[in-house]
Amino acid sequence: MIRRFIGLGLTACMLTGPAQAGGLDRTGQSLSVLFEEGGTAGAQVRLDYSRTAPHVTGQGDGITGYVPAGTQYDNVADAFSSLGAALKFRLSDRLTAAVIAERPFGSDVLYPGSAQGSEFGGTTAWAETASLTAVLRYQFDQHWSVHGGLRMQEIEGKIRLSGWAYGPPAVYGIPTANGYKVDLGRDTALGYVIGASYEIPEIALRATLTYNSTITHEMDTVEQGNRSATLDGSSVTEVKTPQSVNLYVQTGIAIDTLVYGSVRWAKWSEFRIDPKGFSKPVSEGGSGVGLVDLDDTFTYTLGIGHQFNDAWSGAAEVFYEPRKDDIVAPLFPSVGFWGVGVSGSYETGDWTLSAGVRYTSLGDGSIETFPVGVERAHFEENEALSVGMRVAYNF
Repeated sequence: MIRRFIGLGLTACMLTGPAQAGGLDRTGQSLSVLFEEGGTAGAQVRLDYSRTAPHVTGQGDGITGYVPAGTQYDNVADAFSSLGAALKFRLSDRLTAAVIAERPFGSDVLYPGSAQGSEFGGTTAWAETASLTAVLRYQFDQHWSVHGGLRMQEIEGKIRLSGWAYGPPAVYGIPTANGYKVDLGRDTALGYVIGASYEIPEIALRATLTYNSTITHEMDTVEQGNRSATLDGSSVTEVKTPQSVNLYVQTGIAIDTLVYGSVRWAKWSEFRIDPKGFSKPVSEGGSGVGLVDLDDTFTYTLGIGHQFNDAWSGAAEVFYEPRKDDIVAPLFPSVGFWGVGVSGSYETGDWTLSAGVRYTSLGDGSIETFPVGVERAHFEENEALSVGMRVAYNF
């Protein structure tokens, strides 16, 4: 029977920083461990580690009379690591369970420079999430199965707006958003996952569709403005991590080779950060807009896996996330991406060791603030390199 190459050690690790889903979406929320055969008890435990090193660099277009064009923004997105773990076990001939721990979303953006001498110097965006998913899979027969469960998710974040793109700095004594800070306190909330699969084991065909629900957080919020009482205060901000749909399909094309592909849709338009003070109408001293406004995304992957012998196997894939336009927000200065990845896996006894590398070319982006339509900076020719490792034990 053809070996199943789900994941094959290449953990899903995307760049932090782009304005679309790839900027915040770090894992893809895979449930692949549910379909592993496991060992004699039908169980598997795995540990994943990945490291992503982005290169995100842009140049300022200047602000007439205040900031000359040409400011360099180097290494805006920080490198990040991610740990994940999963345990799958068989409860009966038809019922399987899994517990998955991961950090599905995140951001770490910092513009070098000062608020007095650049468009965005000192602007930062940091966000971190952690989730624990418990899911069951029930097989009706060798072809059809359903799965579903609960997901507990924790999130926190901090944002600072800095630079002339947000108005004069504090030394001018004018209330502006230049120097505005907001802390979004840690919150834990529940969501759910549900899906179904169809399989033909003889040809290693599987089609799996999974829905991940929106998770709504109520985050204790502290705002601090630049000489503006309107932007100061404490409140609660509702933040939703996006609902999404994952479709995964694989099929054997030879006794030792299969092709696979996936499509992930994420409703990033519902991920908004609208603190009470900042999002007030302009007539009341606020900005009239939210801090984050993203587009929904589709992410596509296509790959091929090959088993070389009883111990070694490998895979190669391409992936792509199209862009709607090249207008981006300062907190996520890139739009869309494409990339390639390769991975290999070595199996010895009950152990499987896997490793992979992924290159991502990030889309160009033009940053606008106020007034709308005026470009403040542009980012182009950016990229990210990711490496991942997995250790799995079957028992």
